[in-house]
Amino acid sequence: MQAGKEKRGTNMAENGSTASRWRLHEKTALVTGATKGIGKAIVEELLGLGAKVYACARSESDLQKCLNEWKGSGHLVHGSTSDVTKEDSRVQLVKQVSETFNGKLDILVNNVGTNVKKPTVDYSADDYSFLFSTNLESAFRLNQLAFPLLRSAGSSSIVNVSSVAGVTGMDLGTIYPMCKAAMNQMAKNLGCEWAKYGIRVNSVSPWFIDTPLAQEVLADQAYYDAIIGRTPLRRIGEPHEVASTVAFLCLPASSYITGQNITIDGGFTASGFYPLKD
Repeated sequence: MQAGKEKRGTNMAENGSTASRWRLHEKTALVTGATKGIGKAIVEELLGLGAKVYACARSESDLQKCLNEWKGSGHLVHGSTSDVTKEDSRVQLVKQVSETFNGKLDILVNNVGTNVKKPTVDYSADDYSFLFSTNLESAFRLNQLAFPLLRSAGSSSIVNVSSVAGVTGMDLGTIYPMCKAAMNQMAKNLGCEWAKYGIRVNSVSPWFIDTPLAQEVLADQAYYDAIIGRTPLRRIGEPHEVASTVAFLCLPASSYITGQNITIDGGFTASGFYPLKD
């Protein structure tokens, strides 16, 4: 930037100490799908960095169990049940977050996602609607609804939890990868459109991660071996390895990163035809 040019947006790291760039004290966050796997790890990573987190999930029992665990560790955490595939539930969720955090939100993590794997010709209209409403529409509408809160924060971050299925061809059906590719493109467009408001938007794309959903698929030894054989690091990822990348994109330390997609895949998408040998 040339001297004398007016700056647009907010540089979160400007004049800050190294320590301040790597913490989230007094920052507020909303995490969807927050009680299991990657979502739970993200909540715990943000809490560990000092953020105040509002967690949502569909299961009341799972939510209360997690809230009690987090509060018992002394963290500032709130939460409510919400089905973010439904508009009235999304509207109510954002209203509750606004009331809890006084009309401002620093971080939004869209983590909800699911898959139904079928041959393409076997998908029904209901399958299509269900997968798009869960994986894509929920994130798109929450971004819209939370926009006033994110803008009021002055310098905020959205992170969409996508998948490498949105980056490369995979045997996971057709609709799920379509949704994830759209999430990545949404981050690019919103990263540009909302930069002037100080809102950064990025996505992360994990490969197979050790979560309850993935364990069902990886229980097939032949399939597991094929996955490991395509992964240079020769192992399945851990939820905290996704959570730490999400947290980085929310930190002041990443204040010049927006509109990007980061793959968290042990080298899978980089390997191509590179011969992997033990």
